[in-house]
Amino acid sequence: MTADGALARVIRSAADRAARAEAEVCELCAARVAPDHPHLYDTGAAEVRCVCGPCSVLFADDGAGEGRYRIVPRRRQRLPRVDTGVLGVPVGLVFFVPRSDGTVTAQGPSPAGAMRWEVDAAAWQRLAASVPQLAAMTPDVEALLVNTARGNDEHWIVPVDDCYRMVALVRREWRGLSGGGRVWPAVEQFFRELTERS
Repeated sequence: MTADGALARVIRSAADRAARAEAEVCELCAARVAPDHPHLYDTGAAEVRCVCGPCSVLFADDGAGEGRYRIVPRRRQRLPRVDTGVLGVPVGLVFFVPRSDGTVTAQGPSPAGAMRWEVDAAAWQRLAASVPQLAAMTPDVEALLVNTARGNDEHWIVPVDDCYRMVALVRREWRGLSGGGRVWPAVEQFFRELTERS
């Protein structure tokens, strides 16, 4: 064995380990997942988990996993303006998630992650009665995503994983006390890239 051969193997081995560490894997079976992979919402931990296609099929029925895991749908639907002011949340970049137990949470991105508020469930029900698309949302895994910050007027029904992606983007790009010059262009780009899908 030559020194060059051993060194090359060590370098290749380290590079292979780094590539494996960077590659996303299914959190159920550890198989590598494609860049555009399905997600499960873990109701017990209130977290989104990456899964491969075959594992996601196991949870296509809402009763699978004793209801602990729910497949996150892919639907995105752009809505006309929704008057979310009636919900009493004082920020312009926020998402609302109706829960299986009838509660509704609002979350907004911040440099420290998502800020969370409880929304008056009766106010949400009144709003959903006037906007039928809200009444049809799947609890826990779909959200009303709103961006009225800085003169924007964006209203979407999206999967919750899109919302968590947006929170991570704000946290990554935020600089200083006011956000700096990178965060708002990144948020605007995020919304430009949203596309409707069923």
